[in-house]
Amino acid sequence: MLKTIKAHDLKIGMYVILSQEWFDHPFLKNQFKIKSQKQINKIIDYGIVNVLIDTDKRSQTVEKVETTRETDLSMQTPEKWEPEKLVPEEFTNVIKDKSLPPEKRAKAVYKLSVGIMDKLLSSPTAQYIEEFKKGIADMVDLIIVDDETSNYLLNITSHDFYTYTHSVNVGVYSILLSKALFKNSTLHNMRELGAGFFLHDIGKVNVSPAIINKQGKLNDNEMREMRTHPFQGRKILSEAKQLSEECKIIVMQHHERYDGAGYPQGLKGDDIHHYGRICSIADVFDALTSERPYKTKLNPFAALKLMKEEMVNHFQKEPFETFVLLFKPTSGDS
Repeated sequence: MLKTIKAHDLKIGMYVILSQEWFDHPFLKNQFKIKSQKQINKIIDYGIVNVLIDTDKRSQTVEKVETTRETDLSMQTPEKWEPEKLVPEEFTNVIKDKSLPPEKRAKAVYKLSVGIMDKLLSSPTAQYIEEFKKGIADMVDLIIVDDETSNYLLNITSHDFYTYTHSVNVGVYSILLSKALFKNSTLHNMRELGAGFFLHDIGKVNVSPAIINKQGKLNDNEMREMRTHPFQGRKILSEAKQLSEECKIIVMQHHERYDGAGYPQGLKGDDIHHYGRICSIADVFDALTSERPYKTKLNPFAALKLMKEEMVNHFQKEPFETFVLLFKPTSGDS
């Protein structure tokens, strides 16, 4: 039986049906079962007042909120996603559909990218990694040639600090920064760069989930394990036979700092490759603008201000200043 209720009256276990068009809400499905309070909050925060529920599909018992890895509605996979495939046909179709308005195109590409990344990090097989690199190449091409869609992508990133969301955000930011820095140069393989940026944190799949999901700052032992993820990432890509030079540089250097204060090798200055410097900037920016249990997220302008004033020695001047310019149109709250 279908019934209309207020979004505020939603309960975990209810099966909701959204009436809006797929591109007009932030979720990958129009129909889904509520699994957490966070999903309810997301519906309310988006301004959806009334929802349709199917009372015949409601859970017999209220489902528990996941504690180790809460599933976000916007990260659920499409209903037609083929189990054996990582990249659904919708992804390629949306990228190639020039009839879509740039804003809707960007929203769809972003949502599908996060779903793909979530699935990849849940099962980082050699087959999936190879398929991911082929799929993400189309997205890189889109960002390079379509400025309007790229601008929307820059401003619709989600700020829940899950590894899969963070990976997509850093991928988008890094490709846009590379595009600005390298312009029309043919000296850089932008597709491999894109793959490296999106896969920069893949090594975290080999770090204890208790550390990845800890609700607070890591102690020394936990930090030591966390700092192995660049090596773990290189190992995963090498075993999958997908470790290009670009991917190796990015995976190994995205936590290096220009003043030598980074890890895992403590590289300094020009010893850090351009690609590593780019990913480092995007990585820190996304961390500062994302929700974490122990800190409040910053808006883009505040994050860039903090990076400039308190982390000035961490980044090379030219790429950081170029990165700031990417956000100039949206920093009117200064």
